[in-house]
Amino acid sequence: MTKIIDTPEQNNLKIGMAQISPVWLNKEKTIDKIKEFIIKAGEDDCELVVFGEALLPGYPFWVSMTDGAKFDSKVQKEIHAHYIKNSIQIEAGELDDICALAKQHKIAIYLGLMERAKNRGGHSIYCSLVYINSNGEIKSVHRKLQPTYEERLTWAPGDGNGLRVHDLKNFTVGGLNCWENWMPLPRTALYGLGEDLHIAVWPGSDYNTADITRFIARESRSFVVSVSSLMSKTDFPKDTPHLNTILENCPDTLANGGSCIAGPDGEWILPPVIDKEGLITATIDFNRVLEERQNFDSVGHYSRPDVTKLTVNRERQSIVDIND
Repeated sequence: MTKIIDTPEQNNLKIGMAQISPVWLNKEKTIDKIKEFIIKAGEDDCELVVFGEALLPGYPFWVSMTDGAKFDSKVQKEIHAHYIKNSIQIEAGELDDICALAKQHKIAIYLGLMERAKNRGGHSIYCSLVYINSNGEIKSVHRKLQPTYEERLTWAPGDGNGLRVHDLKNFTVGGLNCWENWMPLPRTALYGLGEDLHIAVWPGSDYNTADITRFIARESRSFVVSVSSLMSKTDFPKDTPHLNTILENCPDTLANGGSCIAGPDGEWILPPVIDKEGLITATIDFNRVLEERQNFDSVGHYSRPDVTKLTVNRERQSIVDIND
């Protein structure tokens, strides 16, 4: 953590939550929409803008509606192949335009995406949360440690390399994907690194965000920003493989949002916003963190590292070590 500079300029941070739907499984058009909202956030003087889990190019909603666990299914294979082709390989420069906008507007970004990881062969995909700083530099790529339930049929499990925090004015910011936020040890890893602004990204449901957002805030005595996406039955593009099969069992609403912010006392700063697409903004004050740490700090004065201690492996995992 950097030196605290006790000025309103450094203590106050304006956050934008981009609660939007993807152009589902179309990475080019979804990137265009993301760029539009980065520009909007920059023009609104936001210093951090956050997008939901797997927004780029979209969450695998089809799995639970199309017998996703059926082995050797041609339907599942063809939709999965389409998903991989629309996922992002960062090393190929597919986030360059987004990074350039971050630098242009001097805005930091948390972006949930499907990563076609080059160091894992490039044919499996990872649910990754990417942090881009206000200089347009990618500072961390956190691959979701454990995909949840049906996600395991299309996502690969990640590693600890992205369990990192970043200085943002007086704040120290870190983030996790969806149900990772229920995992006590990854949360603790970020707390121990000094996190006081926690970003939780979700595919989109107030069912998820309504309870855990306030719980993490109260446990960590930090600000917690939960950002979700939107998705309705009418958002599936016409060129989606096996679209009619997907729509047969598809509800009208698949993701209703639920983006929200809780303060370090666990109370709402902004309660969950439902069924509304747009940029949602709020300004938070770093002093609130210091006030709430007076009576509880889970990794500071209220911890006992002589009794319990956490070990974190941040090595980026790969099947091949090349020695030339």
